[in-house]
Amino acid sequence: MSENNKLNMSLEHREYLRKVKQRKICVLVAQIVIIVAIFALWEIAARAKIIDPFITSQPSRIVDTIAKLYREGSLLRHIAITCLETVLGFLLGTMLGTFIAIILWWSEFLQKVLEPYLIVLNSLPKIALGPIFIVWIGAGPIAIVVIAMTISIVVTILEVLNGFLGVDNDKVKLVKTFGASKIQVFTKVVLPASMPVIVNALKVSVGLSWVGVIVGEFLVSKEGIGYLIVYGGQVFQLDLVMASVLILSVAAFLMYRVVAWIEKIIIVNRNG
Repeated sequence: MSENNKLNMSLEHREYLRKVKQRKICVLVAQIVIIVAIFALWEIAARAKIIDPFITSQPSRIVDTIAKLYREGSLLRHIAITCLETVLGFLLGTMLGTFIAIILWWSEFLQKVLEPYLIVLNSLPKIALGPIFIVWIGAGPIAIVVIAMTISIVVTILEVLNGFLGVDNDKVKLVKTFGASKIQVFTKVVLPASMPVIVNALKVSVGLSWVGVIVGEFLVSKEGIGYLIVYGGQVFQLDLVMASVLILSVAAFLMYRVVAWIEKIIIVNRNG
């Protein structure tokens, strides 16, 4: 390849990267504009009495509520408790779910036997099991973690197992012809090829873990973001409810971004 062709390719690649960067910036700016516009219209509508701020609250009152919780020293404690419960439920659900998926991939017999049970458990509203876990385990943080784990584990099993089974069968046959053992097939072919599916399962599990923790806190907790939402609704402090929902949204978004960051690292390593 001539030096001119290399130079042209380099310039085209730089132009492509510049356009990709510009598109990312445009997307970020649009996202910021949308959220700022929503809060601005919300505040204006509340001040103009178009909506009732007692029922819908308003951004300025939400900020005051968050500042009050911080001054009282309870804000960080409630956030830390809910985040810790969510992380534990998420990690337990994804690790156990992935481990069970590996076992089911390894044994086709177990896979066939347990398939209908997994389908039923996936269809079952796991939130309804919350009171049962509370009776079995007790009203405490452990029950909340178990609820979060239960909600995410079945989805993780099904997602990861489908990823394992969806690996190109020709690649599996190829390594088997070279005498690879089953564990070598799994570690060298199946697992690397399934990493995108596993990461997608993590993304789904993040949201499900938050659902499980908040439901658990609705039922039994005396601390945490879910408790603040329930307490605010009981005493008609809608500012507290909306502030808690906003805090929950930010925390869930940050946790999702951590998973997305892990996905980016995996993609870079695979391409590298």
